[in-house]
Amino acid sequence: MSPSFELNDFSCWQRPGMGHSPRLGLITSQAYSLVNFRRELIAALVARGISVFALAPDFTESSRNDLRLLGAVPVDYTLARATVSPVHDLLALGRLVRLLRQLKLDATLAYFIKPVIYGTLGAWLAGIPCRFALIEGAGFVFSEGGSRPFRRNALRELVIRMYRMSLKHAHRTLFLNPDDVELFVSHRMVDPNRARLIGGIGVDLKHWGFAPPVLDPPVFVLIARLLREKGVMDFVAAATTVKVTRPDVSFLLVGGIDENPGSLTESEVLEWHGRGIIQWTGSVQDVRPWLTQASVFVLPSYYREGIPRSIQEAMAMGRAIITTDTPGCRETVVPGLNGFLVPPKDPVALANAMMHFINNPPLISEMGVESRRLAETRFDVKAANQRIFSAIGIG
Repeated sequence: MSPSFELNDFSCWQRPGMGHSPRLGLITSQAYSLVNFRRELIAALVARGISVFALAPDFTESSRNDLRLLGAVPVDYTLARATVSPVHDLLALGRLVRLLRQLKLDATLAYFIKPVIYGTLGAWLAGIPCRFALIEGAGFVFSEGGSRPFRRNALRELVIRMYRMSLKHAHRTLFLNPDDVELFVSHRMVDPNRARLIGGIGVDLKHWGFAPPVLDPPVFVLIARLLREKGVMDFVAAATTVKVTRPDVSFLLVGGIDENPGSLTESEVLEWHGRGIIQWTGSVQDVRPWLTQASVFVLPSYYREGIPRSIQEAMAMGRAIITTDTPGCRETVVPGLNGFLVPPKDPVALANAMMHFINNPPLISEMGVESRRLAETRFDVKAANQRIFSAIGIG
């Protein structure tokens, strides 16, 4: 492993003779995440006098304009998010190295699997002084169960090797939950001296304001990319069970079909919708109206989450939570206080937790208030951004 170090040994924010404001490249594979999940971080960086260059492969005019309004510079680069093609990825890496050299960055912060791997390698090859990585959950390849286990296992071994190769060139790797720190350290993907646990990325507590929950009849909502590993099928199975005795209870499924290999098909979801088990909204721009008309937020995930942003948003809006006792998800619930943890891939336990709320309606409001309180203490984006700044050496 590489030798340990202190941030003060390599600070890239105030180097002698710099002659310009520090230049940071945010590298991602999804432009929408820059606007939806990094808005406050970008604004805070710009307010500190740092020039932010936001790199993504899939900008729209709307996302470009939103970033410019925040004071960041949108920069296109090439990256296939959900496919593995060594030739194409190597060509993309070469183009990224040339682009990073042209941008003359002082630091990079990459997040999501392929940007962390190729962005960190590219920044090292381009000679960028400071390189940071943010692990937003271990993701699909480290999730258990689901379809095509042989393919997943082979991909997992490849990803482990690539993380090892890449993260040895990251000056610091940030993690959202302790399970991921243990996973990466135990598989020698990261030097423990370079790992920093920062907790959830947080939400804007004003934007995600408290709203009284719907009580009669109860409405359960799942908001997620429609991946099998997100527990969508368990949600549907539990809804089917509950509706046998309580057909008046509603179940909202909010989210779009994904290009990830674990995605459900549109025909599957439409079939559930057509049978009246769930109401499917498809992909939506703003989930707040759907949370407003809900009673309890449900995420029966066995995907290796960081700390699910969707749960943080639901907590901020005052929703009781049912989620799984799995990495990332378990960080959001104090059992019996703001919700319940259930075993992963257990629709019977999930249905029982739902029935507990149905049979005890006051818990919906009481636990919702506790969720908001926990969001204020644990998931305030201002505090989360300060933890990121501290981890990457910004005063």
